[in-house]
Amino acid sequence: MNILLVYPEFPDTFWSLKHALKFIHKKATLPPLGLLTVAEMLPEQWPKRLIDVNVRGLKQKDLAWADCVFISGMVVQRDSARQIISRCKEQGLKVVAGGPLFASEYEDFKDVDHFVLNEAELTLPPFLADLETGCAKRVYKTSEFCDIRKTPAPLWGLLDLRRYASMGIQFSRGCPFDCEFCNVTALFGHHPRIKTAEQIIAELDGLYSLGWRKHIFFVDDNFVGNKRYLRSQLLPALIEWRKDKKGLPFSTEASVNLADDETLMEMMVEAGFDAVFVGI
Repeated sequence: MNILLVYPEFPDTFWSLKHALKFIHKKATLPPLGLLTVAEMLPEQWPKRLIDVNVRGLKQKDLAWADCVFISGMVVQRDSARQIISRCKEQGLKVVAGGPLFASEYEDFKDVDHFVLNEAELTLPPFLADLETGCAKRVYKTSEFCDIRKTPAPLWGLLDLRRYASMGIQFSRGCPFDCEFCNVTALFGHHPRIKTAEQIIAELDGLYSLGWRKHIFFVDDNFVGNKRYLRSQLLPALIEWRKDKKGLPFSTEASVNLADDETLMEMMVEAGFDAVFVGI
């Protein structure tokens, strides 16, 4: 089965950075990390292609190649997602949707054949099992949170790395705080779930082997949610990994209490972090 993974376009807002990206000859800030991870979770024998509409348009020949389309996105990508789904249905393609947009609004998308919602580590396997036996349901969802130590590395090979300003890596999901401007805890919970240092090093090695030497953004909504593991495991591993590497500056998002921990900040700098986005 030929699988086409499609990421909708971001509208022309401040956060899309479309006009700024022209100065550095890039098409998008970050690749669709969720779709790349889902791609690795699909059966290996299924041919896969990724179309990030922020990087290049979705062409008729792409749809003609596909047997099934997987689409994911955020609420701000709603209009583009609707257009993509409409084109897919005109071609008679099966559409499978997931991600924050569909988790909150799946009842509004009548043309989608199957919804694989919440954390795909939990909802994708039963969907694939039912699909194989010809009895796939329309909606798969869960209120549980997965163990991301079992989450595979993204399928980086689907990307044209040259089109992106930076790459994304996820170390943790969840945040111990409950800030009024943020819906992260509604999506991922209050308990930070973390990948192992070995997982992160393997993901970095994968990108490095493909020739990536530019910026890497740790997409965690609060990178310092588990300070103990950062100090004892992840940051020492990153410091050691960086010793024979060139390039790859890191940045991330963190709660402002990072500023209270000078030792942790110094370790992050030594590991290669040169910027932190703080929500207040």
